Amino acid sequence: MKKTKLGEFEELVLLVVGALGEEAYGVEIKRELETRLDETLSVGSIQSALKRLEEKGFLTSEFGEATQKRGGKRKRIYTITAYAHRTLAELKAIRADLWKSMPKLSHALKAI
Repeated sequence: MKKTKLGEFEELVLLVVGALGEEAYGVEIKRELETRLDETLSVGSIQSALKRLEEKGFLTSEFGEATQKRGGKRKRIYTITAYAHRTLAELKAIRADLWKSMPKLSHALKAI
């Protein structure tokens, strides 16, 4: 695997963006992460992660249409890139391989 700098929180944000599809915008990403992590997150932490992921080539973004519901403001919609798909697949494979070794580790932990 090519060395990819992707932190745990960034990976979670990336997965949520992929799961939300066309609904992947700031407020919805925050809501989904808070639900799944069962904790409150700051808007700044989400926005920072989204910016880093876009700079690293994992995400692209574009503005959606302005809506009355948002007072005429447009949403920034995020989309994961092919590079992100490949990286997530590699990380998943690495984790799956590591989890396969857990029975060996759990046996050793029982002695503690």
